[in-house]
Amino acid sequence: MDIVNALRTRLHRGLRGFAKDASGSIAVEAVVMLPIMLWVFLASFVYFDAFRQSAVNLKAANTIGDMLSRETAAVNDDYVSSMHSLMVFLTKKDADPALRISVAMWDEEDDMYRLDWSEGRGNRPGMTESELNAMRDRLPILPDNERIILVETWSTYKPAFNVGLKQDELYNRIFTSPRFAPQVAWAD
Repeated sequence: MDIVNALRTRLHRGLRGFAKDASGSIAVEAVVMLPIMLWVFLASFVYFDAFRQSAVNLKAANTIGDMLSRETAAVNDDYVSSMHSLMVFLTKKDADPALRISVAMWDEEDDMYRLDWSEGRGNRPGMTESELNAMRDRLPILPDNERIILVETWSTYKPAFNVGLKQDELYNRIFTSPRFAPQVAWAD
């Protein structure tokens, strides 16, 4: 029994001494916390970059919609191509930015949207009237014969680091009314 008590006492003293000894604790904490802190830093960077790119794409779509809403002359292929070039300039070039511009009118008598014209750039074709009417529940309510400019943008977000965020396609849809002319006409 004395041997057991002696061992127990010695073990208690050793454990108390180990618990009171703070030497090397910073190194142990650093080994445990550094990978976590590094992951949090990288994740913050990736999520901030994703929100930044989404905001830049939305601002580019708004800029293009605003420019078109102020247009009084007819729009042609070169104009739409320059809008796509502007979008590529404003967003990341490696994100494969795409653009589609459509001008439509609400026909109350037929209860449908009529497509005046639609042009796409990047990897997106122009919209058809049936595609336009298929998305009518996501379009604004307009008075009869009122026109709207619909600007759609796409780009691919590729995260710089693998922190749980996957590659995703960012999509924006902007509606704008023509400001200085009743419609934005196509040159052809």
